[in-house]
Amino acid sequence: MELAYSKKEIIFEKELTNLDMFVIEFADILERNKLKYVIISGYIAILFGRTRKTEDIDLFIERIPKEKFLEVWKEFAKKYDCINAKEPDDAYEYLDEGLSIRMGEIGTFEPNFEIKFVKTGMDRLTLADRVLVKLGKYQIYTSSIELQIAFKLYLGSEKDLEDARHLWILFRDYLNKEKLKYFISTLNTKDQGVLDGL
Repeated sequence: MELAYSKKEIIFEKELTNLDMFVIEFADILERNKLKYVIISGYIAILFGRTRKTEDIDLFIERIPKEKFLEVWKEFAKKYDCINAKEPDDAYEYLDEGLSIRMGEIGTFEPNFEIKFVKTGMDRLTLADRVLVKLGKYQIYTSSIELQIAFKLYLGSEKDLEDARHLWILFRDYLNKEKLKYFISTLNTKDQGVLDGL
């Protein structure tokens, strides 16, 4: 596993899995439609080598007008179904109300994307602080590793703490420790004994 890390970019060499390609292909639609997004939560630990299953890939997208969403929906509909809203008007209304929509490949339920518009200040910070991850000829945007670790500590389940521990062990020599402490403080959480040597 080869890794190069900078403030806004991670270059990562790995053998891509079916799940990775599922994410890459969906992200490509967002990119082609100039829709700003950020992948968050459990998939990030999986992307960077943690072995566990996930049913969904969580992501925030920037708030866009309905007309723009309907354009993107047409491209989604070529390969994906919305699991919890069959009509694009309903899907947009869910997003506009701060709820999520779930998109999966046609005829399947798992894995799926859980998509939300940014809503809170922390959501907007997550989108603004996103990091470009280059995977060979592909690329996706994820939340910063510092924010991801802090968020997993905040969630606090055993699975989340293991995600945080995995990312900490892999990236500890690269991370901005003050930034990590800031996010931990902002989320009003503790290191839970996960971040040895912070």
